[in-house]
Amino acid sequence: MTPTASPAPRTLLFIGDSITDCGRREDPEGLGHGYVRLLAEHFAAHEPTATVINRGISGDRVADLEARFGADCLDLSPDAVTIYVGVNDSWHRFTRGEQITEDSFAQGYRHLLAQLAAALPEAPVVLIIPFVADIDDQVARIHSDLDGKVAIIRSLAQEHGHRTVDLEQVLATALAAGHAPQSIAEDGVHPTPAGHRLIADAWLDAVGR
Repeated sequence: MTPTASPAPRTLLFIGDSITDCGRREDPEGLGHGYVRLLAEHFAAHEPTATVINRGISGDRVADLEARFGADCLDLSPDAVTIYVGVNDSWHRFTRGEQITEDSFAQGYRHLLAQLAAALPEAPVVLIIPFVADIDDQVARIHSDLDGKVAIIRSLAQEHGHRTVDLEQVLATALAAGHAPQSIAEDGVHPTPAGHRLIADAWLDAVGR
């Protein structure tokens, strides 16, 4: 049998908040123990020439990603970029009293995408739609702020032709299958191991295995 050529090495970069971070700075491999690690394990098995980079930082909002987007994304020249941010832009309103307007959110997120289009025009971009699992009324109120920001992400994805990983749909499917909200995200925001597995699977379904 004639051996087939190996695919060209490529770098897949994931940037976002704590859900992406997931302890990556305490991990010798820099991957953390969440969905990014699960995807790295997938590629290690199925595309061993690929490199997965985790650039999540706990607590980040869109403005924080803007501030570090050059050093933590563009300067690394990735071949594909996944952005997962937004829940802190709403959650911090209720936990810290920080209100991010929809206009400010849209302007910041649009700036991220404009930088990618200018610096890495050939790199596919994947936008992950943030979710909140309604474990109680305190957490459920986040929707009053987050829903508008989710609509902005969806609109920007459509405008730019970027793929999305729809975690609201993933959550709805999981609940219909018998999950309780707490089994997906114990505090309503940070995924459990099962939640991270569902995110990784949804990314593979959206992007391709």
